[in-house]
Amino acid sequence: MQPWYVYLLRCTDNSLYCGITTDIDKRLDAHNSGTASKYTRSRRPVILAAITEVADKSTALKLEIEVKKLPKDKKISRIQSNIPVSAL
Repeated sequence: MQPWYVYLLRCTDNSLYCGITTDIDKRLDAHNSGTASKYTRSRRPVILAAITEVADKSTALKLEIEVKKLPKDKKISRIQSNIPVSAL
């Protein structure tokens, strides 16, 4: 089974963007070329701020939703903590 990743990007305006992917290099290239999301298209270039690997797409989606609800200052620490979503 292919791993999934939940990632945070830091945009040029210092905002954070959270997303999921199975191929972080390809997705980061898509964000920086302007083809990945409307949000990052006008905030390029973006850099990878945090990333964590999860077992499957369902877990990635749950973690992405959780992270998007957090205040900016807690997003990176949440991604890096690797607390299982099932424990939430």
